Amino acid sequence: MTQALGIDIGGTGIKGAVVDVKSGELVIERIKIATPPGGEPDAIVETVIQLVERLGGIDKKAAVGVCFPAAVVDGVTLSAANVSDKWIGLEAERLFEKALKRDIHFINDADAAGVAEQRYGAARKVKGLAILTTLGTGIGTALIHRGHLVPNAELGHLEIDGVDWETRAAYSAMERENLSWEVWAGRLQKYYERLEAYLYPELFIVGGGVSKHAEKFLPLMSLRTPIVPAVLRNNAGILGAAALASDM
Repeated sequence: MTQALGIDIGGTGIKGAVVDVKSGELVIERIKIATPPGGEPDAIVETVIQLVERLGGIDKKAAVGVCFPAAVVDGVTLSAANVSDKWIGLEAERLFEKALKRDIHFINDADAAGVAEQRYGAARKVKGLAILTTLGTGIGTALIHRGHLVPNAELGHLEIDGVDWETRAAYSAMERENLSWEVWAGRLQKYYERLEAYLYPELFIVGGGVSKHAEKFLPLMSLRTPIVPAVLRNNAGILGAAALASDM
């Protein structure tokens, strides 16, 4: 089938839609439900079930992809970003499969977004290394090298000036500290310069909801590497999760 269900679980919202995996377009309008306070496993699973019901359920033949804010190895969540620490070490893929009564593809949320940008968006023509960064509650990163995902790159947590720089440069920090675009761009400059020094990418792609305001901060930075807003914005996780599920 050319359609798959993509679900994107975040620290503040859980989104889902049916996707045409050939075109990279949503077949129906995306639905979003707030992430339960505390982000505990049972509450999130229940919210995902509600989301699927609102989407009309799951076609028996449809593939299902779920992306989540954690490093994921063999279906186990080894970290937990902006959700409960109870996810750490949890067999999360099995938990969702039991709840949804079917096999799923389970992946880190930034990795899903990176795959989507490689297949349908800004990284389609990149021959070398493209780095997607999602600027939101935290900073997520995905490495796409020659069209292939290098999974679970948690580069949002680079230490700069003795600080986990996600706490200074995520979009949530801008909102929390009421920073101007200029001041925030200065913090981002430090972050992307460090990524350049470590990895020498061919392209930076900036995702997350703030990417729709890219003209307010990207021109304020000066980097060797071209830096562009994500094409797919907040739908990228849904699209990537669905696309990877369709590959199963």
